[in-house]
Amino acid sequence: MITIALAKGRLLQQAIRRLRTAGVTLSKPQNRALVTSDPTNQFQAIFIKDQDVPLYVEYGIADVGICGKDNIWEKGGDVYELLDLGFGTCQMVVAGKQSLPDYQSLPFLKVATKYPNIATDFFNRKGVPVELIKLSGSVELGAVLGLADVIVDIVKTGRTLEENNLHILEKIAPISARLIVNRASFVMKRQVIETLSWRIKNDSGSKS
Repeated sequence: MITIALAKGRLLQQAIRRLRTAGVTLSKPQNRALVTSDPTNQFQAIFIKDQDVPLYVEYGIADVGICGKDNIWEKGGDVYELLDLGFGTCQMVVAGKQSLPDYQSLPFLKVATKYPNIATDFFNRKGVPVELIKLSGSVELGAVLGLADVIVDIVKTGRTLEENNLHILEKIAPISARLIVNRASFVMKRQVIETLSWRIKNDSGSKS
């Protein structure tokens, strides 16, 4: 049996659809169930938070997983990244008030973010000294209320930023859903995993 870690939330429905077109029929869990199997009992899915998917795959609880590139990048897990699935697309950005167009010239920068590792790596590469403020939600408020000079977060349409009078100051990287695999599973179950990956890439691409 192949165990697939799926991220609960914004990516789940699209992930289930992509798997279904590739021949793996899994349903969104009912009654708070966290594990379901397909009718053939060849695949089972575990439903967890997006940010936990890389860890479950890295430690072999799941053979493969589908989650956002942002969480793979933030967690830095030792996993293979097989496919860019092309959905859940957005941008990792630096955002702040329009009065900070040259924010990198500040002698010291306060940064609010859910992604401290990504933010640290980005600003270290630029040689910008920062104080990181880790938030769990409503990161925009960090800049709106003056808790931080800028935020680092993912943005899809930019509407939330606009509604809070914030602006994208710099784009860091594009983000999308990825198919990842445990390194040991890729050796021991390579044929099944490569077939699944091929079907997701080709069958799903031709029907979407």
